[in-house]
Amino acid sequence: MRHTAFAALTAAVSAALILSACSSQPPAQEQPGAPVTDAKPAPTMAAPAPVTAQGVDPYSLAALKDPKSAVYKRSVFFDYDKYDIKDEFKALIEAHGKLLVRNPKVKMLIQGNADERGSREYNLALGQKRAEAMKKALLLQGATEAQIEAVSLGEEKPRCKESAESCWSQNRRGDMLYTGEF
Repeated sequence: MRHTAFAALTAAVSAALILSACSSQPPAQEQPGAPVTDAKPAPTMAAPAPVTAQGVDPYSLAALKDPKSAVYKRSVFFDYDKYDIKDEFKALIEAHGKLLVRNPKVKMLIQGNADERGSREYNLALGQKRAEAMKKALLLQGATEAQIEAVSLGEEKPRCKESAESCWSQNRRGDMLYTGEF
């Protein structure tokens, strides 16, 4: 009986194999495998700097060289015999203040200037008051005392040498210079 059961099982398995070989489906074609390459991991890159409308971070040192930047201009002009910062220059001071806050190791030298009218001593004092007014405004923006030095050049560094109001107005100013420029 064992022999007949074994023979029946063998016959059933053989029939199943024959039927599966005779199925109506075509034989499967072997698909070519993916090519083997010498893969290396992609290099990791630092995150890119934020892009602004001007193309340069407006508070980076690179912005100092970008004519479209708010910190490109470095001079604040004053009225005759005055050292208060005019409204038209407050945005410029604010932009330079933000640059100093975001770059705490950067130092600035403010050079106060005066026109040729007045005595040498008076113009030195007026130039110092102009430089100090600019420094105070920058400190109010968050810059530190250690970052800013205010000096007076008096009438010694004129932009224009003619004796006329159009020229004198160019000489009544405070100039902001950064590390490496003084």
